[in-house]
Amino acid sequence: MIRYGCQSIDEDDKAAVRAVLESDWLTQGPAIPRFERAVADYCGVPFAAAVSSGTAALHISCLALGVGPGDVVWTSPNTFVASANCALYSGADVDFVDIDRATLNLDPAKLADKLVTARRAGRLPKVVIPVHFSGRSCDMEAIDSLAREFGLRVIEDASHALGASHGGAAVGSCGHSDITVTSFHPVKLITTGEGGMALTRDEALAGRMARLRSHGITSDPALAEGEWDGPWYYQQIDLGYNYRMTDLQAALGESQMKRLPQFLSRRRALIRRYRELLAGLPITLPAANADEESAWHLFVVRVAAERRRAVYDALRAADIVTTIHYIPVHLQPWYRRLGFGPGDFPEAERYYREAITLPVHPRLSDAEQDFVVATLKAALA
Repeated sequence: MIRYGCQSIDEDDKAAVRAVLESDWLTQGPAIPRFERAVADYCGVPFAAAVSSGTAALHISCLALGVGPGDVVWTSPNTFVASANCALYSGADVDFVDIDRATLNLDPAKLADKLVTARRAGRLPKVVIPVHFSGRSCDMEAIDSLAREFGLRVIEDASHALGASHGGAAVGSCGHSDITVTSFHPVKLITTGEGGMALTRDEALAGRMARLRSHGITSDPALAEGEWDGPWYYQQIDLGYNYRMTDLQAALGESQMKRLPQFLSRRRALIRRYRELLAGLPITLPAANADEESAWHLFVVRVAAERRRAVYDALRAADIVTTIHYIPVHLQPWYRRLGFGPGDFPEAERYYREAITLPVHPRLSDAEQDFVVATLKAALA
């Protein structure tokens, strides 16, 4: 069986986890700040908050920016549901901005048009969440410029994009956003099993997110309200959650970070091979203008909509576990009940009807990739 995504765990990773098991700390221990520092240093930001999932990172990011009832958050329809759900968790409304046909990311031109209309209606979003689909950065300079013009906050959903770069800077450096979040699910660039992280340059945001991941509790007397009873004392000053990452997960993540350059190199080599091997087929390949900047979490090709199911079935019959990224969020039953429906975001819907995700991960061999390509060619014949 050839899977579209798969973790790579080596003996150093196992040794890092064993070391935590043999230590005094399984959670809330020293492995957490070490992992946070490793990711923050890689991305070039001063602050990071490790949490239990990428979804948790999105949620606390919204809360840290003050998102709540009466607010609206905009994101891309071409994403996993968590990019939109985080707004609903916070009590806000959600809306979407259609994607660019080439990059499959949120389209800055469509964002600009929608913002002009929203300002006239007095219903501007509080936060916009651009999603770096497949590991390719959105046009953050354009999005940042619009955010400044219209008074918005920006959360980059980089769940696909740890290790990517844009304009010479690492995705996650927050040069054009308030917060960047990433995910460590097993199919992502590195894994902690489950887990996520929020990165920021803002110390106040970092402190609030650190509290929100742990019940909103502080042990810092400087943040206290009223008397401080003693060294045992703590106060809950926010309504937070138990979104903590364990030291076991953090140790695995810190070990995996040492291999991130290797993972990226292999993914990019596989992409180069795909481009060579798939040339001339009746499919649309991902835009190639940022191949060495993308982290290539996913490699998605597009086939004629009327042939997509047959191609999908042929790959599955050959034990190639492909899938579709993504069903547009606004077409999910929950979001239809909120008033969204077919035709609302036509570019995302058109893309969905044609998309197939092909396997790409560091454990994929050249021979396996050759088999994927041969099967795809046969299905398209």
